[in-house]
Amino acid sequence: MTLRRPQQAARHALPPLETGTLRTRDGHRVWFAAAGARDGVPVVVLHGGPGSGSQPGALRLFDLSRFRVVLVDQRGTGASTPHGSVRHNRTDYLIDDLEAIRARLGFERWGVLGGSWGASLALAYAGQCPQSVTGVVLRGLFLTSGREVRGLFVSSRRRAPRASTTLREAAGCEWPEGLAARCAAGLQYGANRTRQRALALAWRGYENEVLASAAIGRTAQPRTRQSPRLARKLVGKYRIQSHYLAHRCWLGETRLLSLARRAAAAGVPLAAVHGSRDPVCPPTNLRRLARAVPAAQVECVSAGHLASDPALHERVARALATMFISTCHEGRNLRRAA
Repeated sequence: MTLRRPQQAARHALPPLETGTLRTRDGHRVWFAAAGARDGVPVVVLHGGPGSGSQPGALRLFDLSRFRVVLVDQRGTGASTPHGSVRHNRTDYLIDDLEAIRARLGFERWGVLGGSWGASLALAYAGQCPQSVTGVVLRGLFLTSGREVRGLFVSSRRRAPRASTTLREAAGCEWPEGLAARCAAGLQYGANRTRQRALALAWRGYENEVLASAAIGRTAQPRTRQSPRLARKLVGKYRIQSHYLAHRCWLGETRLLSLARRAAAAGVPLAAVHGSRDPVCPPTNLRRLARAVPAAQVECVSAGHLASDPALHERVARALATMFISTCHEGRNLRRAA
């Protein structure tokens, strides 16, 4: 593996990224990138979805003069290939990938930041590999329960009734209770490609409307150009998402909270920030985590689900600085000797 600097990495007022690829034995190529101070506190950022891919904007949560931040596109997402593949794509494989990337980059231990599905993966990783994790910061915790999946496809339709109808029509599903299963079936290999693209675009439209419903002073969502390339990208994203949701991400709430307790018992500090108006991951998830892990530092703020919400952004950035900068001496003791 070699690291390289893309010539145009600084386009959106973000720092250059040093990128690399992890080639797995089962045919995946997992993209990752690092930014910030080379002797800074190492933290890996785990994106949501599942299937969404990493967002370089997450770097704005960090003081990059003091952090070394690693972005990872989980299997089949973003720049990782094969795009949209669900073969050899489960939570345990993702954890193995994180351990391999950590070793490649020479970190003895690193912190973890995860949002939404990324928060679930962060807890699972810390519970299974506590010796590799210095601390975990969560945003918008998803507990991988059937209750949450039903809420997304059934209860949340009241937040976006027209988009929900469009999604059910694209999936060929009369009843909301069967929508998740029909979406999964419609996006798997061998399904009609035109219908797959229509379904993926409808799912994206529904998701955007549900997320926008949490905004104060809500306005109509601007239409975005629906190019064939975007449609293909969305098919891969939602194929992976439906694949994970159909299996409760190979975790489930009971097991995930057990892994959170295991991480805390091993000395891994946990902090969670959740929006009180989150329309995707219920704010009650924060209380469930606090009951399972009383030592966890939890905070509910007036915000929605997305990290771009100013209140969430501020509190997550503060949680990162509090957990890692004040206790890790710039991370120099966390790296193996060069």
